[in-house]
Amino acid sequence: MGGAVVAGALFFGSAPTALADQNRDDQWPLKAFDAESVWKVSTGKGVTVAVIDDAVDGSHPDLTGNVLPGKSFIDGGTADHEQTDDHGTGMASIIAGHGHGAGKANGVMGLAPDARILPVATPEFGAGVDNSGLAEVIRYAVDHDASVINMSIAPTFLTDADKKALAYAVQKDALVVAGAGNHNGNKLSALASSPGVVAVGAVDNAGKIWEGSNFGSGLMLSAPGVKITSAAPSKQYREADGTSDATAYVSGAAALLRSKFPNLTAGQIANRLVKTAGLPPGQEVMKLPDPHYGYGFIRPLRALTNDIPAGSKNGPLRIPKDASSAGKDGSNAPGASSSGGDQASDQKDSGLGAGAIVGIAAGVLVVVAIIVIIAVRSKNRRNGPPPGGPGGYGGPGGPGFAPQQPGPYRQQPGPYQQQPGGLGSYPPVSPTQSPGQ
Repeated sequence: MGGAVVAGALFFGSAPTALADQNRDDQWPLKAFDAESVWKVSTGKGVTVAVIDDAVDGSHPDLTGNVLPGKSFIDGGTADHEQTDDHGTGMASIIAGHGHGAGKANGVMGLAPDARILPVATPEFGAGVDNSGLAEVIRYAVDHDASVINMSIAPTFLTDADKKALAYAVQKDALVVAGAGNHNGNKLSALASSPGVVAVGAVDNAGKIWEGSNFGSGLMLSAPGVKITSAAPSKQYREADGTSDATAYVSGAAALLRSKFPNLTAGQIANRLVKTAGLPPGQEVMKLPDPHYGYGFIRPLRALTNDIPAGSKNGPLRIPKDASSAGKDGSNAPGASSSGGDQASDQKDSGLGAGAIVGIAAGVLVVVAIIVIIAVRSKNRRNGPPPGGPGGYGGPGGPGFAPQQPGPYRQQPGPYQQQPGGLGSYPPVSPTQSPGQ
């Protein structure tokens, strides 16, 4: 692994610089997501996404105007003038590229083309190098108004300071997204497996998990990460595989949602992504979260448009021990509301008088009496439905999904609001199939 790259990215060679329109055609995730429909709902405007990675080339024609100065923790300068290392620029363009030329029809488009990129250049992370220093990088991103933090990096370990910085990000309501890693190992990267982090695996254009994607308990989502075209300062465009690229697509989707739903918490944004995730044909009945897919691959249009209850503050996120919103043991069960702890804290400090306490006690006795009556009447009745309804994450079939009708995408026809197997659907129709098969 080099620079700030999630280890093992495979390059298929740069696309020809002179054929920028071909680069756009090669961006199969945009077709899969029906990006034109997505952008009618949200473009990520007003949202800042921190890219903790190599520095970014802010002068690239597909990124001009969308990149803030940021900071380099390598040389102390800004992080928006990279000309050699490609990875950070690639991630930035997947998130917030805007293309160029007439009608911006050429070059790379990001999933959230109106989002702003805060580049935060880091020293190298990986085996055999000093992994310290991540904490101040994370805190910088949070303190400079990043509501989404993209971390397509794979430090081999986290220090206590790093863990406290992640807790700080959660406390400040920033959504942290990290790649699972690229070794096809049954273990997520140290960062991706941390509480408060959305861990991301990579899928191909058929919706199948990429063979190099790390897997394991704690994987939350998957996204396109195979043959991904993105911007590159050294050769203008690149094509690569990896959970780095998948992470950037999830960050782009989060930016779309944070722009569309500014009052939702980071956990509730993750909830919308989880509740609208999809699975490839033949995998619809797997128990979720699956160690390879998590809750499935993202479907941004549905996440933006489906009627989904906001759910609990923390949604599917595990909460770090050092986050002030965590419970007494430092964590909240996935999907459980954190309001109970908040209320308990409020009551402890309220200075209730004796009269108020007596009144509360009387009220409690009334409630107990009602519960006893209901219990007696219901003694011989069947139990109600199991947990896992709207906003929940329990029960068979994953995160509160209602039983689905047979079909490849479990919700409305087609994976991205299209007809099953129709033109531009994801997964695409094979040459031997007719539409709808």
